[in-house]
Amino acid sequence: MDIPAMLGSAVAEFDARVRQIGDGQWQAATPDDDWAVRDLVSHLVSEDLWAPPLLAGSTIAEVGDRFEGDVLGTDPKAAWSAASTRAVRAAEADGALDRTVHLSFGDVPGRDYALQLFADHLIHAWDLARAIGAEERLDPGLVESCAAWFEAMEDAYRGAGAIAARPPVPSGADAQTRLLAQFGRRA
Repeated sequence: MDIPAMLGSAVAEFDARVRQIGDGQWQAATPDDDWAVRDLVSHLVSEDLWAPPLLAGSTIAEVGDRFEGDVLGTDPKAAWSAASTRAVRAAEADGALDRTVHLSFGDVPGRDYALQLFADHLIHAWDLARAIGAEERLDPGLVESCAAWFEAMEDAYRGAGAIAARPPVPSGADAQTRLLAQFGRRA
């Protein structure tokens, strides 16, 4: 499993939708109940800003509050592009996946953190597509990889309140519909 390549591909999925956000769509509702489009993009930009120092071994205390507040500024698309590029590069750096990453809930291997980033970008690509009326179909290989990884993680995510309850899925549903349901979304 080439985790940096998977992360890069999931970032590209989200990026393709960010580029389609119209000027009047930044306040559009998303499948994430409390987030408008701007909030969703801000979430991923913030996450991507955290990735380089965390993958380099910094603690949350060392990073401090530098990524709090408005991380999008006056050009949200440029903020997204810069932050996501640096996040992918950080995951590709020598030793990054083997390094210990210090997260708010504990220490994890860099590869586990990068897989969390991968899943977040992929699922939120669908959220953004749904919000702005863009193509919702995700890369089938990424969907398969994410589902395989998330199978062992779903209960922990749900138990931590990070995802909603799994909605019912019709028999014969495709892989993307099943994956979205794992993350508490209705396709």
